[in-house]
Amino acid sequence: MKKKMFVFLLFFLFFGKISALSLTSYSDSAILIEPTTNTILYELNKDKRKPPASMTKLMTMLLIIEAIDDGRIKLNDIVTVSKNAAGMGGSQVFLEENMKIEVEQLLKGIAIASGNDAAVAMAEHIAGSTDEFVKMMNDKVKELGLSNTHFVNVHGLDAENHYSSAYDMAQIARELLKHEKILEYTSLYEDYLIKPDGSKTWLVNTNKLVRFYDGVDGLKTGYTSTAKYCLTATAQKNNIRFVTVTMGVDTSEHRSADTTSMLNYAFANYKLNTIIKKDQVIGEIEVKKGRNNIGKIVASENVTDLLKQNEKKTYSYNIIKDKVEAPLKKGDVVGKLEVIDNNGKKVKVVNLVINESIDKHSFFSLFGDLFKKIVGGYI
Repeated sequence: MKKKMFVFLLFFLFFGKISALSLTSYSDSAILIEPTTNTILYELNKDKRKPPASMTKLMTMLLIIEAIDDGRIKLNDIVTVSKNAAGMGGSQVFLEENMKIEVEQLLKGIAIASGNDAAVAMAEHIAGSTDEFVKMMNDKVKELGLSNTHFVNVHGLDAENHYSSAYDMAQIARELLKHEKILEYTSLYEDYLIKPDGSKTWLVNTNKLVRFYDGVDGLKTGYTSTAKYCLTATAQKNNIRFVTVTMGVDTSEHRSADTTSMLNYAFANYKLNTIIKKDQVIGEIEVKKGRNNIGKIVASENVTDLLKQNEKKTYSYNIIKDKVEAPLKKGDVVGKLEVIDNNGKKVKVVNLVINESIDKHSFFSLFGDLFKKIVGGYI
C-alpha cells in the first residue's frame, strides 16, 4: 500500500511539473504574477539576466509618470528636442532637432510606438541628460530591491552591462501599474502623435495583444537581435489583473503564444478577493493636542487575497495603533492593519492612515472653542 502511494505521489509531482512547464513553449525565461499580492503563479528562469530590449522603457515610463504625479512636469509642458534625441536609431517617432512638442505626445510615442527618440527627449527634459536619467533609473532599481537589473541607457538598445530578468521586469511593471494613467496610453492600439506644425505621425502599438486578446491593456514589447522577442504584458478581466513577462523568444508570434497561454491559465484558475478597500474606514484613533481629539483611520491600500476559483475563506484583522498627536496631515501613517485568514495565515500587513488633516490646538483655537460652548449654552 505504501509503495503504491509513493508511486502515485511521484506520478503526481512529475506530471504536475510538466503541466506547469507547458505554460510556455518558446521563452528562455518567463513569469506570471498577480500584482496586488505579488503571487508568482508560474516561472521559468525568472532570475536569469538577459538583455531586456525596449522593455527598458517600463522604467523610463515609470520615472516619467512619477514626475507627472509629483508635479515636477506636466502633460502639456513643452519639450525642445535635442540633436541627440532626434538622431536616435532603432524604433522612432521621427522627431526633429529643435522641435517643440508636448510631454503627452512624447509619452504616447514611447508607450505605443516604443520611440527611442521620444524616450531620450523625455530623459533629457526630466534629468538634463540621459546619463543623469540612467542614474535615476538605477536608483529606482535599488529602491525596488531588484538584484538582477542594471541599465546603461533609457531605450533598451543592446549595450554591455545592460540587463534585467523576468522577475525584475514584473516588479517594475507592478510599480508602473500603481499609476493607472499610463494605461490610457499603453492600451491604445493606434493613435497619432501630433507635431507642432499640425502634422501627424501614425502610431501603431507594438503589442498586438492589445487588439487581439480581450483585457490586455499594456505594457511593453522589446526586440533586438541579441535579446530576441520580449514582452511584459498585463490584462484585466472580472476585477483581477495579471502580469506576464516573456524573454528570449524566437518570433513575435511565439511571444504572443506564450503570453496568451499564461494569461489563459491565470484567468481560468484564479480569482481575487478584495477584503478591505483602500480608504475604507477601519476605526478611530485618539489624537493628542488636536482640535479634533478623535480621527478616523483608513487602509492605505486595497487588501486582497488570491484564491483558486472554487476556494472560499473568512478573515479577521488586528489593529495596531500608534500614539499620535496633532498636527496630522491627511494620509499620515498612524498604525498598522494585520489581516489574517481562517487558516491563521497572515495575508497582508498595510499601513493605517488618518483620513483627514487635524490641526493642533492653539491658544486662540482653545479660546474660540470655549467661547462657542459658552455662547451656545445661552442659545
